[in-house]
Amino acid sequence: MTGKIGTTIALTAMIALTACNTVNGAGKDMKSAGSVVSDASGQNEK
Repeated sequence: MTGKIGTTIALTAMIALTACNTVNGAGKDMKSAGSVVSDASGQNEK
């Protein structure tokens, strides 16, 4: 019983950490895409 609980906690922690890295990477990608769009539209030339 204790082994199952430990395994469940470990798997949950790994999934949570992976999700955080994925969301962080997606945020960086969105920021980069926004910068490209702003540059293309001339918004940064003010």
